[in-house]
Amino acid sequence: MTTAVLAGHQPVRPGWLGRHTEPPLAPALEIIDAHHHFFSGADWHYLTDELAADAAQVPGLRATVFVECGEHHRDTGPAGLRPVGETEFVRDLTAAATGIEFAAAIVGATDLREPTAAAALDAHREAGGGRFRGIRQSIAWDPDPAVTHPQREPPAGLYASAAFRRGFGLLGPRGLTFDAWCYHPQLGEVTDLARAFPDTRIVLDHCGGPLGVGRHADAFPVWQRNLAELARCDNVVVKLGGLGMTSIGHRFFAAPNPPDSTRLATALRPWVHTVIDLFGARRCLFESNFPVDKASYGYGVFWNACTRLTDGAGADERAALFAGTAREVYRIPSAGPAGQTR
Repeated sequence: MTTAVLAGHQPVRPGWLGRHTEPPLAPALEIIDAHHHFFSGADWHYLTDELAADAAQVPGLRATVFVECGEHHRDTGPAGLRPVGETEFVRDLTAAATGIEFAAAIVGATDLREPTAAAALDAHREAGGGRFRGIRQSIAWDPDPAVTHPQREPPAGLYASAAFRRGFGLLGPRGLTFDAWCYHPQLGEVTDLARAFPDTRIVLDHCGGPLGVGRHADAFPVWQRNLAELARCDNVVVKLGGLGMTSIGHRFFAAPNPPDSTRLATALRPWVHTVIDLFGARRCLFESNFPVDKASYGYGVFWNACTRLTDGAGADERAALFAGTAREVYRIPSAGPAGQTR
């Protein structure tokens, strides 16, 4: 089984994070973390024990959504089927009851261009034990050397290619979602895809990847304009998070102390409020992107910042942002305080 390698991301520093903690601002608020990963490597190690320790800071957390990250792919067999090993790994890792439904939904990986795409989707579904919900295939890449690059550069025009779209067309009839991960100059490619498949739910990760480094240091207006065009596609929802990554431009990790929730909310507000204004609360869902964003701030601090960011929202809007949209998009059953499905 292969293990993911995270290149270009800042390391998690527990001692630095421990310099600031704070109690939950809204302990009774129901929360679903719509995007996190598990890593089992030596440098990046984040499994259920680590997630449980973070979750202890957030009493309202009821469930989480695991999103593929290259962990535990099979070493043999057809290339398109090898990522099924990650779904098997997550299923087994989270089988034990914790009181919180870790990986209540699983978003896996496969190359939708492969001729084995249909077999891979069916294998993921079987491996997921009723929790497999969709696929993520990234195009996040930019030629600027200041931007974090994936291990493998995605081919140009991937989402428009005939082979990819043949595979993508398999998702909707199976009731599966597609997580799109791109940087903001590539948002037009997601828009074209959404228009071509209006009946397939697309989940845009990390606020659409607004870059803030190198040649993109002043890119807010371009990101906003591209996102506004995508917002016209009713089949697209957006995850609010992922803004602690290096390429976004925030340098929380460089400060002597981690940010508190007030400072974090102030920094994230222009991006998060722009997305909510464009898409509406019922087409947005909060995500931690942990442990990647854990290099920049603590788990409890992040969810407190989200609470501050929604101070002016109505009760129904806040419920959608923190849990309702995630439940609907990823088909997560309602759960009681102890994580018991009802």
